[in-house]
Amino acid sequence: MIHKRIRPFNTKDTYPEQNLDNDLCQAVVTGKTIYLRGQVPQDLDTRENVAVGDPAGQAEKVMQNIDMLLRECGATLEHICKVTVYLTDIRHREAVYRSAGRWLKGVYPVFTGLVVVALARPEWLVEIDVIAELP
Repeated sequence: MIHKRIRPFNTKDTYPEQNLDNDLCQAVVTGKTIYLRGQVPQDLDTRENVAVGDPAGQAEKVMQNIDMLLRECGATLEHICKVTVYLTDIRHREAVYRSAGRWLKGVYPVFTGLVVVALARPEWLVEIDVIAELP
């Protein structure tokens, strides 16, 4: 492999209700750049959905996943450069941004927020992806 792949998986295992068969991973390290897959409120080990119906709780789980994956890549939250937030409802913006903001206090990444029609599962209210740089 040219790049380091963190937590590879196949979509047929992750989304058994869908007719998919794609090889993906949670993070790719290429050179000094880390690309994280969009993180959702799901436990990465058990695939259990977390905080269904609670945008702040979902954002908290998403940020926990991001923190854990960055550490697995050899980085920390302070190394984040770019954040993209996807919301299914603009009314969740304040709760989600408040939670993410606590995790990113003092980091000062560039930040983009989008409102989308839906995410991959109907119970997910927020998805966040990041790009970071290794120290």
